[in-house]
Amino acid sequence: MKDLCFKDYFSKNAVGYALYRPSYPTDLINKLANLCSSHQRVLDCACGTGQLSVLLAERFNEVIATDASAAQIEQAESKAGVLYKVAGAEESGLADQSVDLITVAQAAHWLDLDAFYHEVQRVARPNAVIALISYGILHVDGAEDSALQQFYYQTISEYWPIERKHVEDGYQSLYFPFAEITVPPINMYAYWDLEELIGYLKTWSAVHRAQEVLGYNPVDQLQDKLRRQWGNAKTKKKITWPLTIRAGSVNII
Repeated sequence: MKDLCFKDYFSKNAVGYALYRPSYPTDLINKLANLCSSHQRVLDCACGTGQLSVLLAERFNEVIATDASAAQIEQAESKAGVLYKVAGAEESGLADQSVDLITVAQAAHWLDLDAFYHEVQRVARPNAVIALISYGILHVDGAEDSALQQFYYQTISEYWPIERKHVEDGYQSLYFPFAEITVPPINMYAYWDLEELIGYLKTWSAVHRAQEVLGYNPVDQLQDKLRRQWGNAKTKKKITWPLTIRAGSVNII
């Protein structure tokens, strides 16, 4: 199965993405469900390996999870109520007026927004909701956080695609032509040992780009620094990401 034509920063590391990307909190799923008057079907676009999709199935009868990358879909987590398909967010293949909620998590900045929003309007049922979800730079509880922030903002900053700026501002500068629904920001948490943190950092598109340019993986140098600060590498430490939801009513533009 071939991948569709799109900006693909993740297919080559689909296995790492499935292993190390953080899980979304129950609070997020409840907030999304509470926005909707019906819970029949969700379209989860650019779903990656299904981190959000499987959680949405706890509150919605059916989740259609699409991604343009066949490699990502092949690594997606199976769950009753979740149907995965290789499809672009701009062309889902679903029937008109067939979904109650359209979600995009940590991927809206890669989409052709005009085409995507046209598709959203086409598949949305009356009173449907769209939600763009993003999480920013992580923080580690402890002295290690300083080295991590330096790595993000200095070491690899030039290797991020320009679209990354939208993640950093919580999608507030992203084109969004819908009547907005205010959803308070929340935090996403994980408890990781050093290996899990390093595995996550190695999924970053900027890290892959830096490795191509530099000829070595800059995370390896960061790992040496963090190991000296971490103590026992198996110790789990609290990781926090600020998580924002930009939501709107699809039927009022």
